[in-house]
Amino acid sequence: MKYLAMAMLLTVLANPVAAASRASPLHPGDRYVAMGSSFAAGPGVTTSADTPANRCARSRDNYARQVARKRGFTLVDVSCSGATTADILRGSATIPAQIEAVTADTRLVTVTIGGNDVGYIGALGGASCRLLGTDAQAPGGRCPDAHLADEAQWAALKGALEQVAREVRRRAPSARLLFVDYVSVLPETGGCKAAPLPAADAKQARATAARLAQLTAAVAKDTGSTLVRVSSLSRGHDACAADPWVTGFPQPGGAFFVPYHPNLAGMTAVASAIDRTLH
Repeated sequence: MKYLAMAMLLTVLANPVAAASRASPLHPGDRYVAMGSSFAAGPGVTTSADTPANRCARSRDNYARQVARKRGFTLVDVSCSGATTADILRGSATIPAQIEAVTADTRLVTVTIGGNDVGYIGALGGASCRLLGTDAQAPGGRCPDAHLADEAQWAALKGALEQVAREVRRRAPSARLLFVDYVSVLPETGGCKAAPLPAADAKQARATAARLAQLTAAVAKDTGSTLVRVSSLSRGHDACAADPWVTGFPQPGGAFFVPYHPNLAGMTAVASAIDRTLH
């Protein structure tokens, strides 16, 4: 029996994914920490949960809050619009590092991050802004600059995601860690009025989204974490779809909304996917 137990231990150490899959069940009251960028925070989805209001713009109905309500978890939502992996690991002068919320009694952690590290949504918004000539409506009165990540930035993102996983494991050894990737924004081909983009910019955005999804999946696998593959789940629910899970881009003279971000239907779909993953 002693040798059998040792063999089982060695198997778990060699295969952290197997260890993660045997995580103990979660219960009402368990501490749940939600980290990430605006695709986790949910700016503009419904009313803000931040009192007083701040730049994080966390919605009362982002996916973490929907999961917590359904499951009865004790939620600590530190997701923040505009966040990068640096905001998770090191924080800023005004907002503490998100990772500080992960304590020894944390049982569930979700992470949606990386898009801002490689300029994904900023480049999309900037391209639509320039095409429509809506500079005056943009923050600061100018369209966001296009930003294409170089190989060094992609490598840095991979290292940072791995560090996030290590830090979660160190701070909360019993926690289940879920990497939740990004909702699909554009259709696989073509375009529409709701997502006005030059063809070259749309092609680049699709390539960035695909690489971000692949990188997140690889890190989840390598670190023994769980991947919630929202990028695949949301295909056919892009900004051009009949049932979109993301917003498009505001039209000139029309009402303003947060462009190229999950809407309430998208957040609800992500919450349902997480709930199914936890069963």
